Amino acid sequence: MHLQSLGAALTVTGSAHLLTTARGAVLIDCGMFQGDEDLEARNREPFPFDPPDLAAVILTHAHLDHVGRLPLLVRQGYRGPIHCTAPTAALAETVLLDSARLQVESFRQALRKARRVGREAEVPEPLYDEDDVHRTLALLRPSLRFGEAARVGPLRVTPFRAGHILGSAYLLVEAEGERLILSGDLGNRESGLQLDFTPPPPADAVVIETTYADRRHRSLPATLAEFRDALRQSIRAGGKILIPTFAIERAQVILYTLRNLMESGEVPRIPVFLDSPMAARATSEYFEYGDELIPPIRQALQNGEDPFRPSTLHVVLTSAESQRLNRYDSPAIILAGNGMMTGGRIQHHLKHHLWKPSTSLVIVSYQSPGSLGGRIVAGADTVRIMGEEVAVRARVNTIGGFSAHADQDDLLAFLSTTGTPRVWLAHGEPEVMEAFLPVLASRGLTGTLMPDRREVDLLSTTFPGGRPPGLPVGGHDAQDSVGGE
Repeated sequence: MHLQSLGAALTVTGSAHLLTTARGAVLIDCGMFQGDEDLEARNREPFPFDPPDLAAVILTHAHLDHVGRLPLLVRQGYRGPIHCTAPTAALAETVLLDSARLQVESFRQALRKARRVGREAEVPEPLYDEDDVHRTLALLRPSLRFGEAARVGPLRVTPFRAGHILGSAYLLVEAEGERLILSGDLGNRESGLQLDFTPPPPADAVVIETTYADRRHRSLPATLAEFRDALRQSIRAGGKILIPTFAIERAQVILYTLRNLMESGEVPRIPVFLDSPMAARATSEYFEYGDELIPPIRQALQNGEDPFRPSTLHVVLTSAESQRLNRYDSPAIILAGNGMMTGGRIQHHLKHHLWKPSTSLVIVSYQSPGSLGGRIVAGADTVRIMGEEVAVRARVNTIGGFSAHADQDDLLAFLSTTGTPRVWLAHGEPEVMEAFLPVLASRGLTGTLMPDRREVDLLSTTFPGGRPPGLPVGGHDAQDSVGGE
């Protein structure tokens, strides 16, 4: 088997891996690049293959950086099956329709501004629209089940629970006498939401994500205590508490945690506004697929309770309702997308409240150094939001332990049952992966950084020191980037 990584190689975004055998080619994920302008420009690059020639597409999960270019693939002629689990199919519909809507809205806004100066020809078209999404959804085949082998084109594929988000799977792929594991994104074994990943079987090669391969997360009890204390302090300040959240997984974790803290009396009951229609839609899927969740949540669902609804919750659906929140004077918690603060309704709330000393910004997701959130975390005095300079006077709390990604200990536990495979490192920043190489070597494993857009033989291709040509030792050429955490 040969693999060519067309995304999430030497970066943490845009996952897409072309797996080729003598009997055909299958694409594993087809995600959108998210981050700075250079990364996002890669979304417009042509695929280095003819889409109609693919035997199949397989999805590991429904985050945008794993499914976001699917409609583009379909627009360019792909008409074959897209295999996934049932929860992934349900969430992908929400994610892709939201992506199309935002692209069209952004295009129209940019076009209006460009027309005023006679430069409308310079505004790029959206990558795709809702019609492309509906054509894509018609190709979804949500028949993959954890632990059950299926024939997908030239491959025998067995998905297993990855524990990252609802429906997330890692894949055991068998073809031509070789056994390959593709991890997709693996979950944090101390997740406050998902069950742990299933220990994998032995394999000849493993392609593994490395988002946090150089560190260990804070324990869940310590994270919950830190979050509780940040909320108490923020409520005493008397202003808004802004929590940027991803719509899938992070929003549900925070809602569940808020409900528990308020019911136990550890945090006062103040209004909670979920200002994310996408998160509201995604949360409904957790009732359908509760068997993937930790026992307390499963039990609450079985008892007919809503574990994601604090008693003071208000779901904000329209833009007008969202704008009215900026005139709400009493203390309140506002959850809004997106988690990286690179867009979405959270930017409006930051623009109106970040300059106030009474405001608290509680960050519960990874922030890329070059992003708006990254600049705030780094201590910037002012940041540019929606074309305006805004002073950063709010109290900033960074809670790092809520990550849905595996840390170094989790990754080593995952690899511990795979035997002695060749280990290919993907979905990580180069310096993080380089730090992981000696850790692997100390356990008798040979690790190699997956090269960007270069085909490799998973069992025989080698690079000196595990580093692809052109990658500086101790540094990297890739841009800072973000993944769907």
